[in-house]
Amino acid sequence: MPIAKKQHMTVAERQAAGREARRAAPRTAHGSWTPAADRPDPIALLLAQDEDRMEDLVPIRWGRMSASPFAFYRGSAALMAADLAPLPRTDLTVQLCGDAHLANFGMYGSPERELLFDVNDFDETLPGPFEWDLKRLAASFVIATRHNGLGEDVARETALAAARSYRQHMASYAEMRELDVWYSRVVADDLLQMARAAIAAKSGAKSGTKADVKSPTKAGLKMAEKGFAKARGRDSLQAAGKLTEVVDGVRRIVDQPPLIMHLDMLNDSENTHRLFEQYKATLEDDRRVLLERFQITDIARKVVGVGSVGTRCIIVLLLGRDGDDPLFLQIKEAGPSVLEPYLGRSKFTHAGHRVVAGQRLMQAASDIFLGWMTGKPAGRPFYWRQLRDMKGSVDTELLKAPGLEILATLCGWALARGHARSGRRIAIASYLGVSDRFDQAIADFAQSYANQAEKDYETLTKAIKQGKIPVESGI
Repeated sequence: MPIAKKQHMTVAERQAAGREARRAAPRTAHGSWTPAADRPDPIALLLAQDEDRMEDLVPIRWGRMSASPFAFYRGSAALMAADLAPLPRTDLTVQLCGDAHLANFGMYGSPERELLFDVNDFDETLPGPFEWDLKRLAASFVIATRHNGLGEDVARETALAAARSYRQHMASYAEMRELDVWYSRVVADDLLQMARAAIAAKSGAKSGTKADVKSPTKAGLKMAEKGFAKARGRDSLQAAGKLTEVVDGVRRIVDQPPLIMHLDMLNDSENTHRLFEQYKATLEDDRRVLLERFQITDIARKVVGVGSVGTRCIIVLLLGRDGDDPLFLQIKEAGPSVLEPYLGRSKFTHAGHRVVAGQRLMQAASDIFLGWMTGKPAGRPFYWRQLRDMKGSVDTELLKAPGLEILATLCGWALARGHARSGRRIAIASYLGVSDRFDQAIADFAQSYANQAEKDYETLTKAIKQGKIPVESGI
């Protein structure tokens, strides 16, 4: 029987499809934001997420979200998904991160021990229109910049930087061969090179040559270099030094209630072994061989993130050749993506599988221990990953205008790379074009939506003051 031949569009046909997409969703249409007449009550929508969370952790979630407008934005991906749904959209589908705010980008170690910069949170990942991720990213920069007290002009510039970088890098990826796109990666040293180039340009300006007057200071560069060095040292051995102690010759996790606690429900060795075997079955053969050289020695609950607080998250301490050979794994509950009510159900029936598959598709290189399993209670889906593997992030509250713009440029680049791997990069590049029309529209949206997020934050703080929402702050 002859093999059915899959029809591939030519480059010209893909470019034409991108230009045609402008008819249904003109680039300038992305700049508008007006709340829908039937927009759901923002607090009620987010409160509905608490129904299936661990009750004792819910006040911590709201305490973290109430810390600032940006913290609220971080925890309200479900609300933004509802707000994006009625807007004009393209049919240019990619694998979305689903929660692409700036704090969900950072550094981590590749299997080759190279420090990469990429998207690092995929709890909400799902295929969808590429612009949804970019809008969430751009708005996050506006909110963060305002929070840093840097003014509206700087806020708009950061949003423009993210959109411009995305458009320009997508154009580059559209010209690349398939394998070159797949092997492309953004390394942490790219940030240092960008900062050094900006400093050199600033030095040129002082001598009368053309330069960007907003270039970062050398102090900012030193801060970045220190951050990268710190990230390289964040591994399971470092985590063990912070999270464990040796009791009667055995290394154990130290309780730090309410953030880290041993629970009775976790002390079922037979069930733990069964779930561990189920998880290992989702790994590649060579990773299973490696993991079988470790044994589980302790398990505890750990509170993580902002929007994730209240979902079930567990850390597992494993030991290899001896007590000084630790491996920390994290087991995190995976529910349906907040995008699914608007973009359709995932093709993966297991939400943990959805998260792992999305991460592997978007990231240049992924954690070798990524896997999934079904646990308790009530057959809940979970996914596994390393707790720390050279992970690091940028403290955006310490950044001034030049640093935020460089970070926005880097995030736009990383997002474009992930979308180019997973979606119709040639059509997207054609849709975006070479002018800044799309960039300006995204910046318009980002500023308008940031206004909305800040209003929603005020609604939250009012509800807290009225005693309608239980809060534990500072945890």
